Amino acid sequence: MPVTADVAARVERDRDSITKFEIARTVLTRLNAKGDAALRERREVLRRITQWEDFSTCWEPDRLEAIGLVEQVRQVVKVRDSFTRISQERDAERAERLAQQRAKQAETDRQRAQLEVVKRDLFALFAEPNAEKRGKALEGVLNQLFRVSGILVREAFTLRGWNAEGIIEQIDGVVEIEGELYLVEIKWLKEPVGNGDVAQQLVRVFNRGDARGIIISASGFTAPALSTCRDALHNRVVALCELQEIVRLLERQYGLREFLKAKINAAIIDKNPLYRPLD
Repeated sequence: MPVTADVAARVERDRDSITKFEIARTVLTRLNAKGDAALRERREVLRRITQWEDFSTCWEPDRLEAIGLVEQVRQVVKVRDSFTRISQERDAERAERLAQQRAKQAETDRQRAQLEVVKRDLFALFAEPNAEKRGKALEGVLNQLFRVSGILVREAFTLRGWNAEGIIEQIDGVVEIEGELYLVEIKWLKEPVGNGDVAQQLVRVFNRGDARGIIISASGFTAPALSTCRDALHNRVVALCELQEIVRLLERQYGLREFLKAKINAAIIDKNPLYRPLD
């Protein structure tokens, strides 16, 4: 039965038998007794009280008291609304932080899964008997590692001469680190990379303005090659990397960007082209 049904019937039957005060007290008591089930109705009562402006129907002695009481209700509602807004804002901020954390975790999980694919593909190359096929596949695997790590990349491309000379230059890849462009050369030879291969990469780098160089070798570097790169550091940044370092990086889930930045800093500051951050 609606909370006002019997009260309305009594007013209809005999208006003088019940006062406004008794009506209000009866209805409010019943609404409060219903708890959260009557939350909407209680809010509607408060809305009507706080928006009430016409006190002309009040008895003259009670008018000022009624105005004062309504103002008190307004102040209580205002304070509660302020707390509610603060609570809602905090909840919204908490929800936003959680959403950001979930998104960050999802991105971390996605990157970890992609790195697992890179690691699987890289490890599979060690069983490839065809040296040419193995070396070509390594370019794709390492370029994929650069992409997964959020490093801008242009994959392998060739340059042809202007006078029908055919292919005059092969670039294994280009990456951007801290706003600097690096030409990447990837070697998988039986013997350590020697002075001749290093010199070819340095020529490519020196012919491209402020470009820098990264050389990745599966078989290490000879002493003369290291010496040549060390001398080149007087004019241009060149960082050397061994494939075994990449393997260790993937096994430890170490960041490629931080790994390369450490190598680059060592090349610039310490004149050490083959710094090993993971040692």
